[in-house]
Amino acid sequence: MKELTLREKVGQLIVAGFPGHDLDEATQRLIADYKIGNIILFAHNVKDKKQVKDLCTELQVQITEQTGHPALISIDQEGGRVTRLPKDAVNVSGAMAIASTGRPENAYAAGRITAREMRALGMNFNLAPVLDINNNKKNPVINVRSYGDTAEVVTEYGLQMMRGLEEGGVLAAIKHFPGHGDTAVDSHLGLPSIDKSLEALAELELKPFQAAIDSGAEALTSAHILFPSIEKTGVPATMSRTIITDLLKDKMGYQGLVISDCLEMNAIQKYYGTAEGAVGALKAGVHLLFISHSGQLVMDAVERIEQAVETGELPIAIVDEAVEKVLYYKAKYGQVTHEECSKDEHAVNQRAAEAISLESICHVSGKLESIGHGASDTMIIGSLPNRPDQASSHASTELSFPALAAAALGTEHLLTDLNPDKQELERIVESVQGYSKIVVGLYNGCDHTGQLELVNRLYRDGKQVTAVALGKPYDLEMLEGDVCGLAAFEYTRMAIQSVIRILGGESVPTGKLSLRQ
Repeated sequence: MKELTLREKVGQLIVAGFPGHDLDEATQRLIADYKIGNIILFAHNVKDKKQVKDLCTELQVQITEQTGHPALISIDQEGGRVTRLPKDAVNVSGAMAIASTGRPENAYAAGRITAREMRALGMNFNLAPVLDINNNKKNPVINVRSYGDTAEVVTEYGLQMMRGLEEGGVLAAIKHFPGHGDTAVDSHLGLPSIDKSLEALAELELKPFQAAIDSGAEALTSAHILFPSIEKTGVPATMSRTIITDLLKDKMGYQGLVISDCLEMNAIQKYYGTAEGAVGALKAGVHLLFISHSGQLVMDAVERIEQAVETGELPIAIVDEAVEKVLYYKAKYGQVTHEECSKDEHAVNQRAAEAISLESICHVSGKLESIGHGASDTMIIGSLPNRPDQASSHASTELSFPALAAAALGTEHLLTDLNPDKQELERIVESVQGYSKIVVGLYNGCDHTGQLELVNRLYRDGKQVTAVALGKPYDLEMLEGDVCGLAAFEYTRMAIQSVIRILGGESVPTGKLSLRQ
């Protein structure tokens, strides 16, 4: 520690991102000049397994040469709609889907599979699992990323995922402390507020985090959320010493690595500024600062932290403590051996992920009737996916539930708008007149209510309707009559293939919603 300069110390506390599939000159200069010690990768950095492995190797070489320590290379690999691994790797189902299998061992398996895939590519830090309890149906950013709406379910499945990741050799960050479930604002876009007392949080939101801490959680992500009944100075949890030090460390006994959510999110950047947020987070007791996109903001933050230390605003002891914590976990997880997944192991992992996906599909309502191949009385309709929030992966324009399902089942299909207006609705109704059975792919219809109006209109017109929720399962609560409802939780190729097997009568849905009925 003593031999590190202030610049080298501060660089160890930064996690930076960059554009593109290759390590560009600007990022190389950033690493060299600002001694940046850690990296986060996003979907825009990922093409295929070989490219990712080569990139991670280059990052480790560059960062180790410039800083003297290995890099923590992180991704948001929750599964489901939040995935960063390449398509030729194994991507598991998301949290709510896994919990709906009713088998916590599936969460452990998902963690192990994910860790194996990550380490084979050179990544050692997963920003998962989500321990938020989705107790607000209007939550725009958590919802199906949560295991459920009770502390018991979230704790049981979240801790299994954490254990699977850690035993697979990857540092796992539980998130978003002290809870992002009871919000109706996305902190990527605004500054949410949860006006609950500490006692109320302890009765619900804090339970999964306390259980994880008691089980030895090694990393934890703070939330950019105001808790005005707890933190009176008007700063979010990430910048609150009351929440990060007094509550998390002193009262709850957490001794691991505390990381910030991205300091470029509007909840910080718009209201406080990224550089000021970085200083505030360190003062609060955060150890590792994520500045995930802008090299200029990384430079601004490093220089502002140095200024704060030099003027005495930020005690050097706080910086030293954070550096010691980061270096401890680098020593434990930083060296990645790039053990290749054999074709056989990859195939086993893929089959396991597909089995979990199939187990997750829930028959929620109505009578389910299989579709015979080539059924001339059946039409499959729905929209392409969109990106529902800033945390989710970018929607694939190549992925079409109606087209994939119709091709597999030998039926006709029709592509609709994401949120059909009255004119579009009438066009669809006219187009399906000759069909008695309609399968509708819903994608967060509670946010795009034209989808729900379409299903209910088709039902009132006497059609036999099967609605497949490819996003929030809450869509199915808003349908009329005895419409058959299937919950698939995510608009992914694997989830669609599971739905196809059920619609075609090859499999029977066995999932049960992990939500209070």
